[in-house]
Amino acid sequence: MVTRIRRYAQIIDVLGNYGFSIGLEKMFPGKAGFRLPTSGKTPDSSTVYERIRLALEDLGPTFVKFGQIMSTRTELLPPEMIEQLKKLQDHAKPIPFSEVRTILEDNIPDVDDHFCEIEETPVASASIGQVHRAFLKDGTMVAVKVQRPGIPELIETDIGILQSMAERIETVFPETRVYNPTGMVDDFAHQIVKELDFTREARNMDRMARNFHDVPGIHFPKIYWEFTTPHVIVMEFIEGVRIDNAEAIAEMGYVPHDIGVRGFHAYLKMIFEDGFFHGDPHPGNLFVSKAGDIVFLDFGIVGILRPEKRQLFINLLFALVNDDIELMLRSLEGFGIVIAEEDREPMRDDLYLMMHDFSGGGGDDDGVSHLNFGVVVSELTETMRRYRLKVPMNLMLLLKVFMMVLDVGVRLDPKFNFGKEVTPYLSKLADTNNFSAAYLKRASMTLLEAADALFDMPRNLNLMLRRLSTGTFKLEIVENDIQKLQMALDKASDKLMMALVVAALVVGSSMVISAQPNQLPEQIIWIAIAGYTAAVLVGFYAIYHVIFLRFRMDR
Repeated sequence: MVTRIRRYAQIIDVLGNYGFSIGLEKMFPGKAGFRLPTSGKTPDSSTVYERIRLALEDLGPTFVKFGQIMSTRTELLPPEMIEQLKKLQDHAKPIPFSEVRTILEDNIPDVDDHFCEIEETPVASASIGQVHRAFLKDGTMVAVKVQRPGIPELIETDIGILQSMAERIETVFPETRVYNPTGMVDDFAHQIVKELDFTREARNMDRMARNFHDVPGIHFPKIYWEFTTPHVIVMEFIEGVRIDNAEAIAEMGYVPHDIGVRGFHAYLKMIFEDGFFHGDPHPGNLFVSKAGDIVFLDFGIVGILRPEKRQLFINLLFALVNDDIELMLRSLEGFGIVIAEEDREPMRDDLYLMMHDFSGGGGDDDGVSHLNFGVVVSELTETMRRYRLKVPMNLMLLLKVFMMVLDVGVRLDPKFNFGKEVTPYLSKLADTNNFSAAYLKRASMTLLEAADALFDMPRNLNLMLRRLSTGTFKLEIVENDIQKLQMALDKASDKLMMALVVAALVVGSSMVISAQPNQLPEQIIWIAIAGYTAAVLVGFYAIYHVIFLRFRMDR
């Protein structure tokens, strides 16, 4: 608890330092004195979004990761904020090698029996882990990725604080609910917990390598499972240059354009054929080796796309390159996006204008060659943000990956043409020969499910009768006119009570009248006679009322 309180104080201190004291005061009125920004930290020219980015960097790894993941939520956040979040750099001061050594000894028994050398200076240092080059006893060069000590506890504490702050923000600033702060934090918490398990990342890399085992020019580092744990990964070390360094690629004797096209088609295969794709394709995670292979690194974030979702994304891309607004709307709804009926027509108009502004109107023989995919996706996400549509994370991750891969392609070759590269691939996927197997499988599964339901009917009926006989059958009734039933029961109970009262009067009065006259006062006898008479009259009226009502109902 002390750690969380101390962390709260650090977060408030940093946010106040970057000029967010007024907001903090509204969120926590009278709780603490929030200081003003320190001179030099927030220049006058800084925008509020730039200060948010700087504050996230100062707050450490959890908040940097949160900002990086939120940079994909272009359908929710303003474009100016997205641009700042994209600048977040996942770097950190290296931890001392003595701590690295301790982690290795805790995770790899007899570490000196397996490694002949581990370089003390890291080749990369990020917020969650850092990488050291090492050599196995047989001379094999490997990369050792070590998780920073204490990082799981810090992230767990920060997530709790983020969740409470998000709830507080929605309460104090109701206008922010459209951005769904609590939902953002929940999505982030789900993702970051996965990244903390290095064995999961290693499994992702292994699976990707199997998917590409027969694809030339694409390489994934080999995992040394005997040394890999939730806190340490040992993998093949591959030397090369960043994929966006066109000059270095050319100096190695390779054509940058060819590298870009190969990487683009690798992602098309991941998404549309495998349904399992690398989710963070920034240039720091993509290398070109000396052998000319594209090497993929860092599989903490991966995307999964089931077959039916792949078809929806194919339809969405077809809609984008063919100006098909209706297909685009159906594809978006297939991803679970709910479009209000009153928004459909104005949204159609906005999408129609967007497509014709950026695709040349489709009057070209190769109309998609003029399609500025990056601008179209930006306009599409801006449209979704304007209509406050809740977009699932998997769709935003898909669009982000496409944008990042396209950006790398343009860096390698400014003339890189999205339409030219993607259209033949989509046409191949749309070929009935390629999809017949998938559709046949889905149709056969539907038929089997229907047959199973038919064959299960006798068993289900027998089960229902058995439960009914043992008293364990539960029947749920939804009746709009249940109130009428209650009123009828109330009337029936009133009549029953009146009948009991009348019966009691008759019996009691009869007993009084039948007694000897000299045994009771005269007044009591007259009261009994009056009660008896009233009971008889009420009885005759009740009989008449029942007979009359039944006669009317029979008619």
